[in-house]
Amino acid sequence: MSKIQIKRVLFITGTRADYGKIKSLMKRMDASPEYEVYVYVSGMHLLAKYGSTYKEVLKDKYQNVHVAFGQQYTQNMSYNMGNVLMSLSAYVEQISPDMILVHGDRIDALAGAVTGALNNILVAHIEGGEISGTIDDSIRHAVSKFAHLHFVCNEEAKNRIIQLGEPQENIYVIGSPDIDVMMGEELPDIEEVKQYYDIEFDKYGIFMYHPVTTEVDELQEHMDEIVAALKASQKKFVVIYPNNDLGTDIILRKIGRELEGEENFRVFPSIRFEYFLTLLKKASVIIGNSSAGIRESGVYGIPAIDIGTRQQGRYSIRKLKNIQHVTENRDEILAAIENVGKYQVQCQSFGKGNSTELFLDVLGKQTIWNSDVQKKFVDL
Repeated sequence: MSKIQIKRVLFITGTRADYGKIKSLMKRMDASPEYEVYVYVSGMHLLAKYGSTYKEVLKDKYQNVHVAFGQQYTQNMSYNMGNVLMSLSAYVEQISPDMILVHGDRIDALAGAVTGALNNILVAHIEGGEISGTIDDSIRHAVSKFAHLHFVCNEEAKNRIIQLGEPQENIYVIGSPDIDVMMGEELPDIEEVKQYYDIEFDKYGIFMYHPVTTEVDELQEHMDEIVAALKASQKKFVVIYPNNDLGTDIILRKIGRELEGEENFRVFPSIRFEYFLTLLKKASVIIGNSSAGIRESGVYGIPAIDIGTRQQGRYSIRKLKNIQHVTENRDEILAAIENVGKYQVQCQSFGKGNSTELFLDVLGKQTIWNSDVQKKFVDL
């Protein structure tokens, strides 16, 4: 009887957001005797001002975790990516994985895809084929061009990957893996979450606003308008820090000066993913430009106010009827906040909660592991 060949896979996580979206896949594979799972932790996870979220990865007790301490992070995204490339290349050479798995559109994912492609290692990209209004678009599509296998959320994303010249037989529609967690039964209850984070609000909204790197010159004005609207609404908000893209310090200064310590606001560098989902499930609204307002909010039927261009093109209001779109204008935002009662609509098009099973079904096929690492462009 032939011995089962164990596949060595490397997951890369650079942010609290991407970890929340892929941890269901990571846990299942780590528990399987068919895989030897390695986890490379870098980027925003390592920054104390964002909550040192690498600790959340360590709490989940994977068999092999490498936290890439010693990297120097700045506001220069290309410099940061260069650091990740050097550190990750050395780690990949050390462990020799059969596959590198990356998620989304962050520089850590791009570094992982480049490292895999240049070392003849299969690269699987989760949640490619989407569009938005930022530099994330270029990063995401670049990752797709370096990747050999594509695990996408829906048919629209699949069609965009095909437009990039990728073969249809290498694209798999599995939905968004974080919806598996959202629809599961292991989330904490709201009282546990409120006690853990010392949140005393009975009714609250969630505010998350990330920098748009190509609009950094307007960011101060945008934040002035948004914060003025939040304060004028006299509603209570749980505020979560942005990602660490160019411009984040402008947002953090505004939050620190005008929201932190105010009685209607509770400010956090980060919130554990499962705890965040419980907060979202019980929120009256999520406001800002986070993808959580586009994806996760609709699963729970929570009204969302999408501000600005960051999620531009990522959704249709005709399909996701829980979303209002506004610009960074005080009066528009205030009007939307007052109008949220009309947008309590459950709707989503990013999966059915079975992404992990679909993902593992694909990786269980030996033909996947025999995929050609030499890519070929497919004309339409």
